[in-house]
Amino acid sequence: MKIYMMQHGQPLPKEKDPERGLSEEGMRQINLSAKAMKKMGMKVDVICSSPKKRARQTAEIVAKELGYPIEKIKISSVFKPLSPPADAISYLQSFTDKTIFIAGHLPSLAEIASELLSEGHISIQFQMGGVCEIEVEQLPTHQGKLISLLTPEQLALIGKQAI
Repeated sequence: MKIYMMQHGQPLPKEKDPERGLSEEGMRQINLSAKAMKKMGMKVDVICSSPKKRARQTAEIVAKELGYPIEKIKISSVFKPLSPPADAISYLQSFTDKTIFIAGHLPSLAEIASELLSEGHISIQFQMGGVCEIEVEQLPTHQGKLISLLTPEQLALIGKQAI
């Protein structure tokens, strides 16, 4: 089972959008990251997102680029910023043997990654628009493998390259 996790892109300030949707820069950033994911051959069976606007927009941009139906995105509060990682991991158990993409927030994404890798002892540094890839044999587990942790800058370079 593969799990890709991405922190949403740069949001608008609360004064401009109380729901804090993605800014123009955030949309550009996620578009480049999604293009890079496609170029690298990343495929997903399930896309999950926090219900927050900026995460939903991130999930939709990635879904569009990867050819995943937007209406099939799974929206769940287990991916909100302060949700316990155990809740998210329990939710993910229903997608056994699938490749999953999660659009979410800090600190919850970092806590989910840490739990999957080490019972919470490892600190993974997420950046907006970056992608973390973890492979697990089954859930729940604390023995996942960190396959990659790509920064938005690395993804932008890949996303801008011609095929």
